[in-house]
Amino acid sequence: MLEKAVSVLDCFQEAGGPYRLTELTVRTGLSKTTVHRLTTDLVRLGLLERSGDAYHLGGKLFELGTLVPRRLDLREAALPFLQDLFEATRETVHFGIREHHEVVYLERIHGHDVLPLPSRVGGRLPLSCTGVGKALLAFTGPDLLDQVLETPLPRLTSHSLTDPARLRTEIEQAQVSGMAYEEQEAALGVSCIAAPVFAGSGTAVAALSVAVPVARYHPARLAPAVRTAALGLSRVLRSGA
Repeated sequence: MLEKAVSVLDCFQEAGGPYRLTELTVRTGLSKTTVHRLTTDLVRLGLLERSGDAYHLGGKLFELGTLVPRRLDLREAALPFLQDLFEATRETVHFGIREHHEVVYLERIHGHDVLPLPSRVGGRLPLSCTGVGKALLAFTGPDLLDQVLETPLPRLTSHSLTDPARLRTEIEQAQVSGMAYEEQEAALGVSCIAAPVFAGSGTAVAALSVAVPVARYHPARLAPAVRTAALGLSRVLRSGA
């Protein structure tokens, strides 16, 4: 029953909801009676909330999520550098970690423009379609890259890289330059520059980025600020401060 309850909660990962009971039934593959019983229990426990005939994630999950030690420590260490990066660029800043073949966003600071971005705090996106994801791919080891390239590459926009050879080339270039670039691959009209964050080894523990409208996408101007923020945070993590 616990696995079934988790399968209901997992339905909200992609878009966050809200979903009606019939939608949850289709997404989980469970019977309507089972989903109704599970949602009733999850609402009672504060893990889901109900508005009319639709359900969305409950505040209890947010409270618990903010207490996950690794994520909490990384986010708190990163915040000053993310704020500095925002002040330097006045553009949208992202900070994320890797789970399996996806980016999980731990923080997002909005720029002045409301960009049509699919990213959200606690949300997930494919590694191959995002600047943060490409930075993590470039500095997590060859096994991860091989695994990602062995599966069909997801397409979020018409610019998303679905050719394994092209993605491998981009990742190899990121390994040389220390920076990753994404041009309208996660959202049309938005491009991104990212850099990996390290904590005592050659494997990235996180990555941060700046996302900008394509009209303001000037890598030569933005990359130094992104690199400086990533290096500063890496120094703090390595020192254990």
